[in-house]
Amino acid sequence: MDPMFLRDVEQYDGEGAFSGLIRSMRSQGHAFPQIWHMFAFKPKMTEHLERFTQELMREEAPLSPGIRELIAAFTSYENDCPF
Repeated sequence: MDPMFLRDVEQYDGEGAFSGLIRSMRSQGHAFPQIWHMFAFKPKMTEHLERFTQELMREEAPLSPGIRELIAAFTSYENDCPF
């Protein structure tokens, strides 16, 4: 994974849920979404974005969560952005 431009954010090692996820993924050698760094760095500031994303992708809607994930993955692919 390419390093971010926000070194302090990327190297932050907090105690919240996203910090734990980052540590776990790193220890297993897995890639993970870089936005997790921002969620770990400023959890209070990003909790609304996290909740918005989960509701958008998981709440009842005309499209199934799987189709919404597929749309997000395709959009990321078209934007040359790993999903």
